[in-house]
Amino acid sequence: MTKGRSDPALFYWQPSFLHGCPGPVAAKSQNVAASVTVANGVTGGGRPLSAAPNILIVMVDQLTGTLFPDGPAPFLHVPHLRRLYAEGVAFSNTYCASPLCAPSRAAFMTGLLPSQTRVYDNAAEFASAIPTFAHHLRGAGYDTILAGKMHFVGPDQLHGIEERLTTDIYPADYGWTPDWSKPGARIDWWYHNLGSVTAAGTAEITNQLEFDDEVAFLANQRLLQLARRGDADKPFCLTVSFTHPHDPFVARQKYWDLYPDGSIPPPTVAPIPLDRLDPHSRRLYFDNDTPHFAISDRMVAGSRRAYCANISYIDDKIGELLATLAACRFSRETIIVFCSDHGEMLGERGMWFKMNFFEGAARVPLLVHAPQRFKPRQVSAPVSLTEVAPLLIALAGIAPEPKPGLASLAVGATDDQRLVVAEYAAEGSIAPMIMLRRGRWKFIHTSVDPDQLFDLADDPRELINRATDPAAADVVAAFKSAIAARWNLTAFDAAVRESQTQRHLIHAALRHGQYFPWDFQPLQKASERYMRNHMDLNVVEVNARFPRPKL
Repeated sequence: MTKGRSDPALFYWQPSFLHGCPGPVAAKSQNVAASVTVANGVTGGGRPLSAAPNILIVMVDQLTGTLFPDGPAPFLHVPHLRRLYAEGVAFSNTYCASPLCAPSRAAFMTGLLPSQTRVYDNAAEFASAIPTFAHHLRGAGYDTILAGKMHFVGPDQLHGIEERLTTDIYPADYGWTPDWSKPGARIDWWYHNLGSVTAAGTAEITNQLEFDDEVAFLANQRLLQLARRGDADKPFCLTVSFTHPHDPFVARQKYWDLYPDGSIPPPTVAPIPLDRLDPHSRRLYFDNDTPHFAISDRMVAGSRRAYCANISYIDDKIGELLATLAACRFSRETIIVFCSDHGEMLGERGMWFKMNFFEGAARVPLLVHAPQRFKPRQVSAPVSLTEVAPLLIALAGIAPEPKPGLASLAVGATDDQRLVVAEYAAEGSIAPMIMLRRGRWKFIHTSVDPDQLFDLADDPRELINRATDPAAADVVAAFKSAIAARWNLTAFDAAVRESQTQRHLIHAALRHGQYFPWDFQPLQKASERYMRNHMDLNVVEVNARFPRPKL
C-alpha cells in the first residue's frame, strides 16, 4: 500500500465565545499502517485487521431517528438496512449538531459545532482552514472520495476530498442566507412550504431521483475501479450521500406499492393549535407558510407513505453498494457507517421538515457496521454525529478517540452522564438556540424564548414542559450552568448577525457583472478512459478485468 507521510499536528479552530471549550485540539496524523486496536479481539482473513480498513459512509438526508429506535421500524421494507443493523452497532439516541443540512454536515465532517465552523445555516461558507476527517485520512494515505450531496458552501468544494464524482444538488453560494434583521419576513423563493405535503404522490423521475440514481451508479462504478487498480491494498474512504428521503414527498410507484393504505402508523401527536405552540414552533408555522395550505389526513398519510417509500428506495441503493463490495471482495475489510444529517417531523404536532429540536427533527439514525471489530450491540446512551469524525480517525489508526467515544460505547462502556449538545441559528430562529441532552432529560434554551425541559423517559412525545416545575429546578440549574460554561450567547448572536450581513452584501455584489459559480463541476479525463492510442491494448484489457485472468 502507499504509505502516508507523517503530518504536523492539525488544529481545530475554536472561537472565543465558546469560552468553556478546550483550546486547540491536536490530532497528529500517523502512517495508516499503524496498528488499529481491535475492539473485541475478533480477527479474520482478508486484509489484516491491524491495517487501516476501508470505510464506506452512507449518508442520507432528513431521515428521522424516531423510525430507528433499535433498528428499522417493523413496518419499513428495508431488508439491507435490517441486515446491517442485525450485524452492527446501533446508536439509538443519536443527535445531529444542528437540525439543518449544511451546518450538520460540516459538523459531521469536522467534529465541531456550527458555532465553531461558522456554518450557521445553508448558505454559510465552510472555511478551507478547518480540518475534516477527510484531511486526516487523506494525509495518512487514504483515497478520499465523495459521491453525492455534502452541501459545501463557498469556493472550496472538497474539504479534504481528493475525488468528487458528482456535483451537489443544492447551490454553493450565499443566496440562501437568512436575515435576522427582518424577523418574521418570509423568503418565498427558497423557504420550505407545505406544497411538499399537498402534492405528495408518485413519479418515475424527479429532480432528486435523477440525482440519487447518478450518485449510486457512480459510487458503484468507483468501487469496481478501486478493485481492479494496481494498488488495491491502499485503503479508501468513500462517502455516498443521497438526498432522499428529503421532501418533496414523491416516490416511484414500485416503492409506493410496498406500503398499502393503513400500513404506516399516523403521527402520534395531533396538530397543536397555534395559540398553544411554543414561540419557535410558531415561527416555523409561518416560515413554512402553513396558513396558506389546507392539510388533510389524506395528504398527511400520502406524505408519510412517500417518505417511507423513499426509504425503501434508498435501501435498494444500499443493497447495490453491498453487492458491489462483495463482488470486489471488499466486504470483510470495509467498515460501513450509516447515518442521516438530520430528521423530519413527518406531521408530528402538525409540523414538517426540520429546523427544531424535537425528537423527530434532531434525532437521527447512526449505525457502525464492523463485525470484525465490534460485536452487534444496541447503544442507548445519547451520542452526537460530531463523534463520528474522531471514530473514523481512530479506526484508521491515526489518533486515539476521546473517551468515552463511540468505539468504547460500542464495546460496552457506559456513561449515564455524558452530555450531548446541539445548536441552531438559521431560518425560523431569531437568536442562537442550544439543545442539551443528558440521561433522560432534554433542555432547549435561547435568550429570546422561554426554556423547555422534557423528560424523555416519561414523556417521549415532548408534550409536558418541565422547565418551570419546582421538582425539576436542579435539573434546569445544571443545564444552565453547562450553557454558561460553554457559550457566550451574546457574542454568538453577534457573530451570526455579522456573518449574515457580510454574506448578503457579497452575494448581491457578485451577481453584478460576470458570475463565476462555486458549484462543483465533475471532470473526467476522457483521454485516459477505455482504449486510446498511447495505451497497450493487451495491458488495458487485462487491467480492466476484475478478477483478473490467470495468465
